[in-house]
Amino acid sequence: MNGDETVIDEVRRLRVMGAGVRGARIVERVLPVPLDVVWGVMGDLEGGFGEFQPDMRSVRVLRRDGDRVEALARSRYGLRARFHGVLRPGWCWLQSRFLVIGMAAVDEGGRTRVALTGGVRVPGRAALVPFGARRELERAMARLAERVDTPG
Repeated sequence: MNGDETVIDEVRRLRVMGAGVRGARIVERVLPVPLDVVWGVMGDLEGGFGEFQPDMRSVRVLRRDGDRVEALARSRYGLRARFHGVLRPGWCWLQSRFLVIGMAAVDEGGRTRVALTGGVRVPGRAALVPFGARRELERAMARLAERVDTPG
């Protein structure tokens, strides 16, 4: 790589993805916890993920092929969604017919910058319904911060 190339980390990549989706909101926060601890919760779709996402009751990974993943999620309201996407360290982008979930995390010298986006998708268009999205993302971020700051 020469000096003219710019490295795009996972949080920047999420910002770019969010910028391309009308109505998308992104919430960012730096958590005073190492990346491996934070991503251990965020990237655990069948465990920690459901603990910090406010409307998730359960997620079951149906198939994995490298960083490709297919999962079935159930909301606390009884709704189900089949997600397809990519899950790798520091990056997750999942889409169903009606939902999008995007998560990214990068190391910042022993702390972790986290970015979240997601919401109700407009099928066939690059758009999310923005109503209430920021509030839900802020709630998820607060729950994540509580989860990773808890000792033991």
